[in-house]
Amino acid sequence: MTSGQDHRPHRVVVLALDGLLPFELGIPHRIFGRPKDAAGRHLYEVVTCSVRPPGPVETDADFAVHVAHGPEALERADTVIVPASYELGPVYEEGRLTGELSAALARIRPGTRLASICTGVYVLAAAGYLDGRPATTHWADADRFQRMFPEVEVDADVLFIDDGDVLTSAGVAAGIDLCLHMVRRDHGTAVANDVARRTVVPPHRDGGQAQFIDRPVPDPQLATTTTARTWALGRLHEPIQLRDMAEQEAMSVRTFTRRFREETGISPGQWLTQQRVERARHLLESTDLSVDQVARDAGFGTAQSMRQHLQQALGVTPTAYRRTFRTGVRT
Repeated sequence: MTSGQDHRPHRVVVLALDGLLPFELGIPHRIFGRPKDAAGRHLYEVVTCSVRPPGPVETDADFAVHVAHGPEALERADTVIVPASYELGPVYEEGRLTGELSAALARIRPGTRLASICTGVYVLAAAGYLDGRPATTHWADADRFQRMFPEVEVDADVLFIDDGDVLTSAGVAAGIDLCLHMVRRDHGTAVANDVARRTVVPPHRDGGQAQFIDRPVPDPQLATTTTARTWALGRLHEPIQLRDMAEQEAMSVRTFTRRFREETGISPGQWLTQQRVERARHLLESTDLSVDQVARDAGFGTAQSMRQHLQQALGVTPTAYRRTFRTGVRT
């Protein structure tokens, strides 16, 4: 982003295809339409376009939406987002693009960030953007998607995947998680959290979509792991053993681990690491604590351990992360 007279908002172009879900179409506008810099200027410009000249685009509801921009809008996009739609037979049945969709995607400049929501991932895969790369989609569609595009590394357990310049999300509401993540990546936790508060959604959801997969209803008399998670969040700076968490729920370690994974989609150890990474990000952004102190307060123990975990989770070192977001825009 630039500042002063050179300020230009990041241009997000949402590609509206026939059969689109209105809810998913609105997600990018809601999330990216919120963030502003200290001068009150929008950090993003959100534009909706069609593969055809301006006009109506059919939805999966009993109404159409009027789209004011044609495919030429893709030529000036910094980020392109493809929400789900259900009337592109060749894409969803044969894994190939229609002529007009192929021509529209050809307008996207090299280096443009690409993202999909739910089954919008079919479009990215059919265009070849996901060959040899990780991706996700709605859990109910993951097996079919993998069979159609075997060259894609499908992970059906996560809410979204950030593979740098290409990002994909699971179904429907996971599009909110993905868009908030992009705001967080662009402008830091404080800006993303502010957008989440104004949208009345959590800034970060625990676990993955595995927790939403249809399974037999558990015995209502069984305890949950909520108490243990709350207990752990209050002492992330301390060593936390799996047996300590299990004791908070009066469960055996084996039972606790099974219930935890059923509820969150990940293991207790993975969850603790996620929480500690988020804690470290917050401290790096909002305090002047040394990297060593941040590592201790976040529960990593040493700066080296924190560096390894942040590098794995975010692709940057603690120092680089702080340099980017301590001087970034705040709202």
